[in-house]
Amino acid sequence: MRALQAAAFAATTVVSIVSTAAIAQNVQPIEYTLDNGMKFLLMPRDEQPNIITAGWIAPVGSANERPGITGVSHLLEHLLFKGTDAIGTSDPELDEQYREQLTEIREQMRAYTLDVQYKRMYAGEIENPWDPANDTDELRAMRAEMTALQDKQAEITIKNEFDSIYTGNGASGMNAGTSNDFTVFYINLPSNKLELWSWMESDRLMNPSYRELDAERFVVIEERRQRLEATATGKLDEQFDSMFWVASPYNWPVIGWMSDLMAYTEGEIKEYFETYYQPANLTGVIVGDFEVEEAKDLVESYFGRITNKRPKAAPLVTHSVPLLGELRFSGECDCQDQVEVRYRSVPHGHPDEAVFDVIADLLNGRTGRLYKSLIEDKAIAAQASAGNRTMRYAGSFSFSALPKGDAELSDLEAAWYEELDKLKNELVSERELQKVKNQASADNFRGLQDNSSLFFQLAITEAYGGYDYLNAYPKQIAAVTPEDIQRVANEYFENHERAVSYYTRRGGGEVELLTIEDVRASLPEEMAGMMIPQIEAELANLALETDVVALRGQIEEMDAQAGMVPPQFATAMKFIKQQIQARIDEIESGEGTEGGDQ
Repeated sequence: MRALQAAAFAATTVVSIVSTAAIAQNVQPIEYTLDNGMKFLLMPRDEQPNIITAGWIAPVGSANERPGITGVSHLLEHLLFKGTDAIGTSDPELDEQYREQLTEIREQMRAYTLDVQYKRMYAGEIENPWDPANDTDELRAMRAEMTALQDKQAEITIKNEFDSIYTGNGASGMNAGTSNDFTVFYINLPSNKLELWSWMESDRLMNPSYRELDAERFVVIEERRQRLEATATGKLDEQFDSMFWVASPYNWPVIGWMSDLMAYTEGEIKEYFETYYQPANLTGVIVGDFEVEEAKDLVESYFGRITNKRPKAAPLVTHSVPLLGELRFSGECDCQDQVEVRYRSVPHGHPDEAVFDVIADLLNGRTGRLYKSLIEDKAIAAQASAGNRTMRYAGSFSFSALPKGDAELSDLEAAWYEELDKLKNELVSERELQKVKNQASADNFRGLQDNSSLFFQLAITEAYGGYDYLNAYPKQIAAVTPEDIQRVANEYFENHERAVSYYTRRGGGEVELLTIEDVRASLPEEMAGMMIPQIEAELANLALETDVVALRGQIEEMDAQAGMVPPQFATAMKFIKQQIQARIDEIESGEGTEGGDQ
């Protein structure tokens, strides 16, 4: 559930609320299912007059992929912003001709690459069969023909028309996100533009153009480079994840393996879309100030036109191999030293999910056990946190920390096991447990207050199995007992079922420090103009902050939400964390406070 709240990006102020309110939580959208099987959750509310958040979710993500097409869910998300047969071009008929010709050339290039370039790679002549620098004369000729066609198509392509239509009608925040288990599309718009949304989104689902496929392929590759390969720990994290998720579809990253991103065809992308994006596999969600009957009529008129092109996709059958012994992973990078200890937990909806979330809450925060022990009492950690991540088919629980001063990573690991032993051998006091439950109640309440937050929670829980979970989860939290915590700690946190990673700074290396220009370059052009001034304003406020505890809390919150941050924002998030850490270092050195004596 904590991951769902992070996904909702709730930004409302925490209000004081007792735990009994969460027990009484009752989220009841109006369900409406079309003849084609597409389900809608309609949630009228007038807290934000004349505004709605609308979108749809497909319960498909990287877990539904296979080696060879890893990253296709995320690439498809990109392509669905490139318009439809009619939107995004000034000449639909000519555009269709160009697309057909480009598809033919791509198939020729793929066949040649698999036959010739891969043999050259295996023979040691080249490293990357897809790199244009390694092209043969035949490939260069095909690539030149492709480029000429793309240039002609560009003359009739209307860039970002999907976004322009929406923003021209008062909408904002159009975006999408791909995770291991789902892909979601959403936007905020005026209530009187619900018909516009119904038309555009149904057309997106009926007539995707896959326009600018080659360009978007390289956009995703650049995202991967910025998010994983150009970051200090990105590739190490990827390797550690693969080691941890043995025989699991969580074994590969959402963005995909580099070797796959250039390999799959338009035909494979279309097959994937038609398998998982048919209406019987989708849920639309509308939250905000609207008339229910009008909404039903509109979704019936527009989304009801979509037909299922094939039987509903069979459920994914998977079960990760249990860990039979401790796994250890170590790597060097241009980063701060850091340790992580990770265990298998439980999938979404498991009865013990709430217990794991409570354990994480007991450990986290400025009043949590990790802060008191590792940061205050032992003074061996600059940061320490724990987190539970539940997904559709599995879950993980992690402890992570950064050392302080002369402390070693082994000291942090040992300190974690001490805290774990307390959970295993000592019952948590009722007072400490109730405090955590009260905070969880406040978090639950906050996550339902604005349209966007409620939209995300409805959409994601429905994709995971049903929105009723929103009402059941607070009761599950309230029911957690000290005995439950002790049982789960002993049952799941076994020494032979853990994976441990040590990242150490490369000898002589320095941590890569980003600049505001690096952030600007990493953002989509349409977002940079909006986000850069906001970041600069936050930096100005940061210079006035003197509360180290609050600053560390900000870093902890960002770390907790890192898994749900869209790839295009990864560099910005890393930059902000670096700036916060720099401010902490400045204050602790005495340079950042008036008088220099604190």
